[in-house]
Amino acid sequence: MESQKRPRGRPKSMFKESSAGTMQSLDRALGVLTTVAGLERVALSDLAREVDVPTATTHRILVTLQKHGFVSFDEERQEWMVGIEAYRTGASFLRRNNVLEIGRPILRRLMLDSGETANLAVPDGPEVVFVGQVETQNPIRAFFPPGARTPMYASGTGKAILAALSEESLNKVLARTDLIAFTENTNLPQAGLHDDLAETRRRGWSYDHEERYEGMSCIGAAIFNDRAEPCAGISVSGPTVRFSLDRAPELGMLVRNAAQEITHLSGGRSPSQ
Repeated sequence: MESQKRPRGRPKSMFKESSAGTMQSLDRALGVLTTVAGLERVALSDLAREVDVPTATTHRILVTLQKHGFVSFDEERQEWMVGIEAYRTGASFLRRNNVLEIGRPILRRLMLDSGETANLAVPDGPEVVFVGQVETQNPIRAFFPPGARTPMYASGTGKAILAALSEESLNKVLARTDLIAFTENTNLPQAGLHDDLAETRRRGWSYDHEERYEGMSCIGAAIFNDRAEPCAGISVSGPTVRFSLDRAPELGMLVRNAAQEITHLSGGRSPSQ
């Protein structure tokens, strides 16, 4: 009787893995979670269409995430949203980021000194993600919910970070960016962006004049780590009527000073040091 051969090599995984070496099931689950967070509230069918995953599979992923508290389900509205564990995970990042902790009181002071909403953002690929904000009491004001993203080239904070990058790093970021003219004032690489970044680099603050949203403007400056690399940015934003060319230098100095203070207190150093 011929004996059965024992299987050799690595046992077959219960998960299918992609060619990039990532676990497909986990990759899909994280994609679903990220999409739910971006949409804030979403029905199952709309979510499945958004992530391009079969509805039944999307539902199984959501139920698994719900079991661990990363999403929750509104029975009345039949919609999915992020859960408390997603908040706790994000809060862990905020706690470990020294810049964010140090920046909170400086953000508040910047808001009081400028009279405008003050923002703190960190770079993530070709985008910036807003992680802190202190709103002005002006009835007409800017607002970015925590986690909101915007392309660097169309953001005051983002342009300040871009201007602080080396030419090689700048080109890499722009190569990964879908360059869209959001308004007639949006600066693209072939239409004034590089000149704008050179001016930002010279004066130490950026000026977003209705480049992302019509009627809204923003002034930003970069925050640096201990290797003199841009690791975050701070800005003030509000209605364009309060961000005139005459007032921009005053706001620019306030924002630049705030960025320099956070850089110093967090142990960073500016490129000129």
